[in-house]
Amino acid sequence: MANVLYPKFKEALLNKQFDMLTDSVKVALVDGGAASYNAAHQYLASIASAIVARSPALASKTIALGVFDAADVTLTAVTGPSVEIVAVWIDKGSDATNPLVGWIDTPTIAYNPNGSDAEVRFNASGIFAL
Repeated sequence: MANVLYPKFKEALLNKQFDMLTDSVKVALVDGGAASYNAAHQYLASIASAIVARSPALASKTIALGVFDAADVTLTAVTGPSVEIVAVWIDKGSDATNPLVGWIDTPTIAYNPNGSDAEVRFNASGIFAL
């Protein structure tokens, strides 16, 4: 699966249900062997059992020319199974109500947690574009 935005997120964004600059946007490191992309997924609960670690809220968020970006983020003391996916989500307080934004599954993602910090470095061209 390539990098993709969830259809339900795109629909909600077009219906003005999210403000990516003010909402608490986060990422989760996901075990790709325990979860897979499904276009019907809408909330973080759909992949929660495969989450290895969750980030704090992304900082320095920007939107320019249809591109959403933020500063790289560090997740501290990550342990667990290998990570192949980075899921982007919006924190609304509960996995059952935290909307999934995107699924980042590039060939360069492969991380074996060992208790040290993990840094998610976003592409220089941004996290996603519309």
